[in-house]
Amino acid sequence: MTDVRAPTDGDAVVTRRKCLASTTALLGSGLLAGCLGGGDGTDTPTGAAQTDGEPTATTTPTPTGGTSTQTAQQNGDDATGAYSVSMAPMGEVTFEDTPDDIFTILNPYAEMALMLGRGEDVNAVYAVEYVDSLMTAFTAPLEGVSVDWSDCYGSWNPSKEKLYDLDSDVHFADPAHVVTMGKWERQDVEEVAENAAPWFGNTFSAGHGQPPESYADSYEYYTLWETFGRAASVLRERQRYEALRAEHDSLISTISEGLPPESERPTVTMILPSTNDDTMWVYDVNGPGYHAAHTRPLGAVDAFAADGGVESGTQIDYEELLAADPDVLLILGGVVDAHDMPAIRETLADDPVASSVAAVENDRIYAQGGRHQGPLLNLFQLEMGAKQLYPEQFGAWPHYESGPYPDLAADEQLFEHDQVAQTIRGD
Repeated sequence: MTDVRAPTDGDAVVTRRKCLASTTALLGSGLLAGCLGGGDGTDTPTGAAQTDGEPTATTTPTPTGGTSTQTAQQNGDDATGAYSVSMAPMGEVTFEDTPDDIFTILNPYAEMALMLGRGEDVNAVYAVEYVDSLMTAFTAPLEGVSVDWSDCYGSWNPSKEKLYDLDSDVHFADPAHVVTMGKWERQDVEEVAENAAPWFGNTFSAGHGQPPESYADSYEYYTLWETFGRAASVLRERQRYEALRAEHDSLISTISEGLPPESERPTVTMILPSTNDDTMWVYDVNGPGYHAAHTRPLGAVDAFAADGGVESGTQIDYEELLAADPDVLLILGGVVDAHDMPAIRETLADDPVASSVAAVENDRIYAQGGRHQGPLLNLFQLEMGAKQLYPEQFGAWPHYESGPYPDLAADEQLFEHDQVAQTIRGD
C-alpha cells in the first residue's frame, strides 16, 4: 500500500490519537472499491445538474422520525451542552456534548470526520489498509493535510463487546445496515445506543437499496451532501461544512455549464476488474444515490443503458464489454494498489476481444477511486471525471499509472484545492 506521508512542521496533520490495532485484513477488492449494496436504477441526466449534483431526496416509505431538524446548528459550532440532530432511520438523536471519539464502519463517514477537521478522532474504519491508502492518495493535493488510520480497528461486522471496549462517543454507522451483517439484531443496536453511544448513519441512500423490514417504516434517502450536513451538525462543525459545500456547489455549476451537447458526449462504462480472471463488475454511471454522485453530474451516456441495460453490479466478460463498446472505461480502485493501471491497460490491449473496444483502441481507460465515497472523494472524482470525459471542455487528465492524485496547477483545477485544505485545517 502507499506509504502515509510523514507529518512535517507547520502541517495541520490529521493523525490518529486513540486508535486500536486493526484486526481486519483487506477483504477483497470487489467490496473495497465500492460494490457494496444492491442494484442501481437508471436516471440519465439530460440537462443541467442540480445544485448538489444528486437527485432530490426521496422516501421509501415516508419516515416517522427522519426530519432534518438540527438543533445543533442553532446552538452554533462552539456551543456546549446537550443538543439534538435528526436523520432517518434513527429519528432525533440527542448528544450530551460534542462527541470526541468517533467510530465508523464505511469510509464515507470517516471521510466526513476528516473533512471536518476531526480525522484524528476516528478510532475504527472498514478495511483499514485499503481506506488508509485511498485517503493518502486523495489528501496528497491538499497542503498541510494528511491521514494515518493504519492503527485503527477494522470495524466490518464488529461485535457488541468490541463497541463497548472502544467506548466511542458516536457510532457513525447506520443501525439498519448493521443488523444485516449477521451478528446483530435490532435489540442489540438499541442496547448499544442506550448504554454506549448513539448510532448516526444512513447507508442505503448509497444506491437507494431496500433497508431491512424492521427499519422500512422509518427510512429515507438522502444525498451525500445532505448526509454530510447532518454529520457536521453532530460534530458541531457547520462552518466547515458550509465552506466545503460552497466548493462542491461551485464545482457542480462549473461542470454543468461546461458540458457539451448530449450528441457530443461519450458513452461510458464504470467497472471493477476481477483480480482473479478476465471478468469485471459493471456499475450504473447514472443511478440514484451517492454511489454515482461522481459520475451522474457528468451527464454521460451509460454504454450499458441500451436495450434495458444490465443491473448495476453484474459480472460481465470481454464479449459483453465489446457488445456495449464504451468510448470511455472508468476503473474503480485504480488509484490504490489493489489494481495496477498499466497492467490493466496492457491486458485489455493484448486480448483479441477486449482490444476492439473503443475505449481500449483510443486509450481512454482511466483510474477512479471508488463508488463508496465521502465528500473528499466526491470532490476529486468529479474533477477527474470531468477531465477524463471532456478534455476539450475541462482540460486533459494527466496520464496516470500509479501514485497519489496528480498535483494539478491552479489554473487546471476545477475547484480550489487550497481553499478545501484551509477549511480542513481550520484556517
